[in-house]
Amino acid sequence: MQERKLWFSFNESNSAQISENQTIFKSFEIYPNNHVFPKSHSCLTRKKTRKKMSLLDLEKHFAFYGSYHSNPINIIIHVFLVWPILFTALLLLYFTPPIFTPSQTLINFIPSVLVFNFGFFYAVFYALFYVALDVKAGSLVGLLTLICWAASSFVASSIGFELAWKVVLGAQLICWLGQIFGHLVFEKRAPAFLDNLSQAFLMAPFFVILEILQTTIGYEPYPGFEKEVKARIEVNIKEWKDKQQKKLT
Repeated sequence: MQERKLWFSFNESNSAQISENQTIFKSFEIYPNNHVFPKSHSCLTRKKTRKKMSLLDLEKHFAFYGSYHSNPINIIIHVFLVWPILFTALLLLYFTPPIFTPSQTLINFIPSVLVFNFGFFYAVFYALFYVALDVKAGSLVGLLTLICWAASSFVASSIGFELAWKVVLGAQLICWLGQIFGHLVFEKRAPAFLDNLSQAFLMAPFFVILEILQTTIGYEPYPGFEKEVKARIEVNIKEWKDKQQKKLT
Protein backbone atom coordinates (compact mmCIF):
# COMPACT_ATOMS: atom_id res chain seq x y z
CA MET A 1 0.00 0.00 0.00
CA GLN A 2 1.46 3.34 -0.99
CA GLU A 3 1.77 6.11 1.49
CA ARG A 4 -0.78 8.88 1.08
CA LYS A 5 -0.17 12.54 1.93
CA LEU A 6 -2.65 15.25 2.76
CA TRP A 7 -1.69 18.84 3.48
CA PHE A 8 -3.71 21.04 5.82
CA SER A 9 -3.32 24.79 5.35
CA PHE A 10 -4.23 27.11 8.19
CA ASN A 11 -5.48 30.63 7.46
CA GLU A 12 -5.65 33.57 9.85
CA SER A 13 -8.90 32.37 11.42
CA ASN A 14 -7.23 29.03 12.22
CA SER A 15 -9.74 27.13 10.09
CA ALA A 16 -8.26 24.19 8.25
CA GLN A 17 -8.93 23.25 4.68
CA ILE A 18 -7.36 20.56 2.52
CA SER A 19 -5.43 21.99 -0.36
CA GLU A 20 -3.03 20.93 -3.03
CA ASN A 21 -0.26 23.02 -4.60
CA GLN A 22 -0.87 25.90 -2.17
CA THR A 23 1.36 27.59 0.37
CA ILE A 24 1.89 25.04 3.13
CA PHE A 25 2.09 26.29 6.68
CA LYS A 26 1.67 23.00 8.50
CA SER A 27 1.48 19.52 7.07
CA PHE A 28 0.71 16.02 8.19
CA GLU A 29 1.29 12.68 6.54
CA ILE A 30 -1.37 9.97 6.70
CA TYR A 31 0.00 6.44 6.52
CA PRO A 32 -1.71 3.02 6.14
CA ASN A 33 -4.36 2.25 8.76
CA ASN A 34 -5.09 6.01 9.00
CA HIS A 35 -2.22 6.74 11.38
CA VAL A 36 -1.29 10.44 11.22
CA PHE A 37 2.19 11.85 11.75
CA PRO A 38 3.49 15.42 11.46
CA LYS A 39 5.64 15.91 8.42
CA SER A 40 8.60 16.62 10.70
CA HIS A 41 8.06 13.34 12.54
CA SER A 42 11.29 11.36 12.38
CA CYS A 43 11.47 8.20 10.26
CA LEU A 44 12.81 6.25 13.23
CA THR A 45 9.80 7.18 15.38
CA ARG A 46 7.41 6.22 12.59
CA LYS A 47 9.04 2.82 12.20
CA LYS A 48 8.85 2.15 15.95
CA THR A 49 5.20 3.20 16.04
CA ARG A 50 4.32 1.00 13.09
CA LYS A 51 6.11 -1.95 14.69
CA LYS A 52 4.13 -1.55 17.91
CA MET A 53 0.86 -1.27 16.02
CA SER A 54 1.69 -4.36 13.92
CA LEU A 55 1.56 -6.54 17.05
CA LEU A 56 -2.23 -6.17 16.94
CA ASP A 57 -2.56 -5.94 13.16
CA LEU A 58 -5.21 -8.64 12.73
CA GLU A 59 -5.30 -8.32 8.95
CA LYS A 60 -1.56 -8.77 8.65
CA HIS A 61 -1.35 -11.74 11.03
CA PHE A 62 -4.41 -13.53 9.63
CA ALA A 63 -3.06 -13.13 6.09
CA PHE A 64 0.26 -14.62 7.22
CA TYR A 65 -1.61 -17.53 8.81
CA GLY A 66 -3.78 -17.97 5.71
CA SER A 67 -0.79 -18.11 3.39
CA TYR A 68 0.36 -21.21 5.30
CA HIS A 69 -3.13 -22.73 5.48
CA SER A 70 -4.75 -22.52 2.06
CA ASN A 71 -5.34 -26.22 1.42
CA PRO A 72 -8.86 -27.33 2.58
CA ILE A 73 -7.66 -30.62 4.07
CA ASN A 74 -4.85 -28.92 5.96
CA ILE A 75 -7.34 -26.37 7.28
CA ILE A 76 -9.62 -29.15 8.57
CA ILE A 77 -6.65 -30.87 10.23
CA HIS A 78 -5.84 -27.66 12.10
CA VAL A 79 -9.47 -27.12 13.11
CA PHE A 80 -9.40 -30.44 14.95
CA LEU A 81 -5.84 -30.43 16.27
CA VAL A 82 -5.05 -26.86 17.37
CA TRP A 83 -7.38 -26.60 20.36
CA PRO A 84 -6.34 -29.95 21.92
CA ILE A 85 -2.81 -28.53 22.09
CA LEU A 86 -4.07 -25.56 24.10
CA PHE A 87 -6.28 -27.76 26.29
CA THR A 88 -3.54 -30.25 27.17
CA ALA A 89 -1.05 -27.43 27.84
CA LEU A 90 -3.51 -26.03 30.38
CA LEU A 91 -3.97 -29.55 31.73
CA LEU A 92 -0.27 -29.82 32.54
CA LEU A 93 -0.09 -26.29 33.93
CA TYR A 94 -2.76 -27.23 36.47
CA PHE A 95 -0.01 -28.86 38.50
CA THR A 96 2.01 -25.66 38.85
CA PRO A 97 1.87 -23.98 42.28
CA PRO A 98 -0.76 -21.29 42.90
CA ILE A 99 0.43 -17.73 42.37
CA PHE A 100 -2.09 -16.22 44.78
CA THR A 101 -4.91 -17.37 47.04
CA PRO A 102 -8.25 -15.58 46.65
CA SER A 103 -10.25 -14.31 49.59
CA GLN A 104 -12.40 -16.71 51.60
CA THR A 105 -15.52 -15.08 50.18
CA LEU A 106 -14.45 -15.90 46.61
CA ILE A 107 -13.36 -19.40 47.59
CA ASN A 108 -16.90 -20.10 48.80
CA PHE A 109 -18.26 -19.39 45.31
CA ILE A 110 -15.77 -21.29 43.12
CA PRO A 111 -15.01 -25.03 42.92
CA SER A 112 -11.94 -26.10 44.86
CA VAL A 113 -10.34 -27.59 41.75
CA LEU A 114 -9.96 -24.15 40.16
CA VAL A 115 -6.50 -22.98 41.18
CA PHE A 116 -5.13 -19.53 40.34
CA ASN A 117 -1.78 -20.78 39.08
CA PHE A 118 0.26 -20.37 35.91
CA GLY A 119 -2.45 -22.13 33.92
CA PHE A 120 -4.99 -19.50 34.96
CA PHE A 121 -2.76 -16.55 34.03
CA TYR A 122 -1.79 -18.31 30.81
CA ALA A 123 -5.49 -18.53 29.87
CA VAL A 124 -6.24 -14.94 30.94
CA PHE A 125 -3.32 -13.59 28.91
CA TYR A 126 -4.51 -15.44 25.82
CA ALA A 127 -8.10 -14.26 26.34
CA LEU A 128 -7.10 -10.60 26.72
CA PHE A 129 -4.85 -10.76 23.68
CA TYR A 130 -7.67 -12.19 21.56
CA VAL A 131 -10.04 -9.43 22.69
CA ALA A 132 -7.38 -6.87 21.77
CA LEU A 133 -7.17 -8.36 18.27
CA ASP A 134 -10.94 -8.19 17.72
CA VAL A 135 -13.55 -7.45 20.37
CA LYS A 136 -16.38 -9.61 19.03
CA ALA A 137 -14.57 -12.75 17.86
CA GLY A 138 -11.91 -12.24 20.51
CA SER A 139 -14.49 -12.23 23.29
CA LEU A 140 -15.86 -15.56 22.03
CA VAL A 141 -12.42 -17.13 21.73
CA GLY A 142 -11.37 -15.67 25.06
CA LEU A 143 -14.43 -17.24 26.70
CA LEU A 144 -13.61 -20.60 25.07
CA THR A 145 -10.05 -20.31 26.38
CA LEU A 146 -11.25 -19.75 29.95
CA ILE A 147 -13.69 -22.67 29.57
CA CYS A 148 -10.74 -24.81 28.47
CA TRP A 149 -8.86 -23.74 31.59
CA ALA A 150 -11.77 -24.67 33.84
CA ALA A 151 -12.44 -27.98 32.05
CA SER A 152 -8.76 -28.96 32.04
CA SER A 153 -8.62 -28.21 35.77
CA PHE A 154 -11.44 -30.66 36.45
CA VAL A 155 -9.83 -33.32 34.25
CA ALA A 156 -6.38 -32.83 35.81
CA SER A 157 -7.83 -32.99 39.30
CA SER A 158 -9.59 -36.24 38.44
CA ILE A 159 -6.77 -38.16 36.76
CA GLY A 160 -3.77 -36.88 38.77
CA PHE A 161 -0.29 -35.97 37.59
CA GLU A 162 0.93 -39.54 37.00
CA LEU A 163 -1.61 -40.06 34.25
CA ALA A 164 -1.95 -36.43 33.16
CA TRP A 165 1.61 -36.02 31.88
CA LYS A 166 1.24 -39.16 29.76
CA VAL A 167 -2.04 -37.89 28.29
CA VAL A 168 -0.48 -34.51 27.59
CA LEU A 169 2.62 -36.03 25.96
CA GLY A 170 0.57 -38.32 23.75
CA ALA A 171 -1.89 -35.61 22.72
CA GLN A 172 0.85 -33.07 21.98
CA LEU A 173 2.78 -35.54 19.83
CA ILE A 174 -0.32 -36.58 17.87
CA CYS A 175 -1.49 -33.01 17.30
CA TRP A 176 1.86 -31.57 16.31
CA LEU A 177 2.77 -34.48 14.06
CA GLY A 178 -0.70 -34.35 12.51
CA GLN A 179 -0.29 -30.68 11.66
CA ILE A 180 3.20 -31.21 10.25
CA PHE A 181 1.78 -34.06 8.15
CA GLY A 182 -0.94 -31.74 6.85
CA HIS A 183 1.63 -29.14 5.85
CA LEU A 184 4.05 -31.50 4.14
CA VAL A 185 1.50 -33.71 2.36
CA PHE A 186 -1.40 -31.37 1.55
CA GLU A 187 -0.16 -27.81 1.92
CA LYS A 188 3.29 -28.74 0.60
CA ARG A 189 4.77 -25.97 2.68
CA ALA A 190 6.62 -25.98 6.00
CA PRO A 191 4.55 -25.10 9.10
CA ALA A 192 4.22 -21.43 10.05
CA PHE A 193 6.00 -21.90 13.39
CA LEU A 194 9.31 -22.22 11.54
CA ASP A 195 8.92 -18.56 10.51
CA ASN A 196 6.77 -17.16 13.31
CA LEU A 197 6.53 -18.85 16.72
CA SER A 198 3.78 -16.54 17.96
CA GLN A 199 1.52 -17.79 15.17
CA ALA A 200 1.82 -21.36 16.40
CA PHE A 201 1.71 -20.83 20.15
CA LEU A 202 -0.43 -17.72 20.57
CA MET A 203 -2.59 -16.85 17.57
CA ALA A 204 -3.48 -20.25 16.06
CA PRO A 205 -6.45 -20.97 18.41
CA PHE A 206 -7.95 -17.58 17.59
CA PHE A 207 -7.42 -17.93 13.84
CA VAL A 208 -9.03 -21.38 13.75
CA ILE A 209 -12.23 -20.00 15.30
CA LEU A 210 -12.12 -16.87 13.12
CA GLU A 211 -11.84 -19.08 10.05
CA ILE A 212 -14.86 -21.12 11.19
CA LEU A 213 -16.87 -17.93 11.79
CA GLN A 214 -15.97 -16.62 8.33
CA THR A 215 -16.92 -19.87 6.62
CA THR A 216 -20.16 -20.52 8.50
CA ILE A 217 -21.73 -17.09 9.04
CA GLY A 218 -19.55 -14.82 6.91
CA TYR A 219 -18.21 -12.93 9.93
CA GLU A 220 -15.79 -10.06 9.34
CA PRO A 221 -14.13 -7.95 12.05
CA TYR A 222 -14.87 -4.98 9.79
CA PRO A 223 -16.25 -4.53 6.25
CA GLY A 224 -13.79 -5.55 3.56
CA PHE A 225 -11.62 -7.57 5.93
CA GLU A 226 -11.95 -10.86 4.05
CA LYS A 227 -11.21 -9.22 0.70
CA GLU A 228 -8.10 -7.50 2.03
CA VAL A 229 -6.87 -10.69 3.70
CA LYS A 230 -7.35 -12.75 0.53
CA ALA A 231 -5.38 -10.18 -1.47
CA ARG A 232 -2.53 -10.31 1.05
CA ILE A 233 -2.60 -14.12 1.07
CA GLU A 234 -2.26 -14.22 -2.72
CA VAL A 235 0.71 -11.84 -2.56
CA ASN A 236 2.37 -13.84 0.24
CA ILE A 237 1.93 -17.16 -1.59
CA LYS A 238 3.23 -15.68 -4.84
CA GLU A 239 6.32 -14.30 -3.06
CA TRP A 240 6.94 -17.70 -1.47
CA LYS A 241 6.59 -19.51 -4.82
CA ASP A 242 8.95 -17.03 -6.46
CA LYS A 243 11.55 -17.68 -3.75
CA GLN A 244 11.16 -21.44 -4.19
CA GLN A 245 11.58 -21.06 -7.94
CA LYS A 246 14.77 -19.03 -7.48
CA LYS A 247 16.21 -21.76 -5.26
CA LEU A 248 15.66 -24.31 -8.00
CA THR A 249 17.28 -22.19 -10.71
